[in-house]
Amino acid sequence: MRLRRSELSTPGSNEAMMEKAAASNADFVFLDLEDSVAPAEKVQARTKVVTALTTLDWGTKTRAIRINDLESQWAYEDVIHIVEEAGEVLDLVIIPKVKKAEDVRWVDTLLSQIERKHGRDRHIALEVLIEEVEAMVNAEEIACSTPRLEALIFGPGDYSASQGVRMDAVGGVTDDYPGDVWHYARNKVVIAARAAGIEAVDGPFADFRDADGYRRECTRASVLGFSGKWAIHPGQVDIANEAFSPTTRQVERARKMITAYAEAEAKGLGAVAVDGVMVDAASARVMRRITDKADLIGM
Repeated sequence: MRLRRSELSTPGSNEAMMEKAAASNADFVFLDLEDSVAPAEKVQARTKVVTALTTLDWGTKTRAIRINDLESQWAYEDVIHIVEEAGEVLDLVIIPKVKKAEDVRWVDTLLSQIERKHGRDRHIALEVLIEEVEAMVNAEEIACSTPRLEALIFGPGDYSASQGVRMDAVGGVTDDYPGDVWHYARNKVVIAARAAGIEAVDGPFADFRDADGYRRECTRASVLGFSGKWAIHPGQVDIANEAFSPTTRQVERARKMITAYAEAEAKGLGAVAVDGVMVDAASARVMRRITDKADLIGM
């Protein structure tokens, strides 16, 4: 398991932004070669990304890249160039716009060949973006595509274009639709991920100046079981870290309940009352999710 409360997107063509990302509070930084890099800069950006990965101090952050769309002319060389040159320090590759499990397995195979060539025992992990209607239909199959896959990411921007969602609703709220526009899509993605034993991450919120809107979308994703959310600006990182972290009080209560249930179980009891609340196997399981995350955070 790794922390991914905040996954910070950073243009791979911008050295200054990559330096700021390395110094940020994000759990996870991915250096982007896709949407944030102009076509004329994509090839040169690979070298800048390799330099950033191998020379900057990333601390305990997960170091990742997002490659270009697999249907583009850049994707295969993104993988080859960066993994050949920086595979020893790269933790994860994000694949955008997947449509089916075979897309994920293609990258898996390419990574395996490079790792065998260099005799690397450390395997680079994968995350994939569910941002096409075909991917939403195939979410369960994609989630089980390869043991390298650690998380599904819901990408509302491109998904809006794929489904034909109105532009004014992309942020999740519109006066013309009751409730959360993305409830079904998020719910399907997180269910597919959890059924496969992997995590789910919510995608970007475009208006980085709207802190309240970003916090609202973090909360919605957290309630459904997502592990974290993308940040497209360092100013969003602390909001995501807070939204996807348990409070000290929640952690203390969870540990108390788990201890009490373990003691009750040892006595042959199926449930026990803790501070007026009944704790059984199901509630202990929920509490363990809280304590597991707290342990990762160091709470």
